[in-house]
Amino acid sequence: MQKSKTSLFSSLLITGGRSSDSELKKLFMIATLLAFFSLISSNTGSMSNTERTFIMVKPDGVQRGLVGKIIERFEQKGFKLVAMKFMWASKELLEQHYADLSARPFFPGLVSYMSSGPVVPMVWEGLNVVKTGRQMLGATNPADSMPGTIRGDYCIQVGRNIIHGSDAVESANKEIALWFNEKELVNWKPAAVDWVYE
Repeated sequence: MQKSKTSLFSSLLITGGRSSDSELKKLFMIATLLAFFSLISSNTGSMSNTERTFIMVKPDGVQRGLVGKIIERFEQKGFKLVAMKFMWASKELLEQHYADLSARPFFPGLVSYMSSGPVVPMVWEGLNVVKTGRQMLGATNPADSMPGTIRGDYCIQVGRNIIHGSDAVESANKEIALWFNEKELVNWKPAAVDWVYE
């Protein structure tokens, strides 16, 4: 391929740009293919770490009217909303979600708090969204959260920290599968995606 491409360019130079129709067609096809593969490689390379995370506004966040502000932060960052529900989670679902904490003394109180009102589970997608999402949330204990983070701006106590976010890609996949079925995850391309990623 490289040899034939070089010979085509050489023949154009030797003939002063004059060439047969078949040579011009070949040259045009090569240029088109090169442009196509360049476009594909640039698009896939810039978003190679695209992933999904599970974010949930807890009952206190819903009751305090913070759902819109939380969504706005993720949208303004450039992440894409893939799924969202407004629901009252059952104790069974919450026990599954927090199964890794079931041996802890605060577990019954956690399940009771999480089932005390509606929640807003969401799936967000983007470049390194799991790690960045956790940074946006702030520390689990709001007292340790920096101003500018969601918990740093809106929370005071750890027992009312308004939001949950997956701590790793593996746990995100597990939590997404627990709260959403495949049909509820919407694949779409926001108009602003080319203004967010190179």
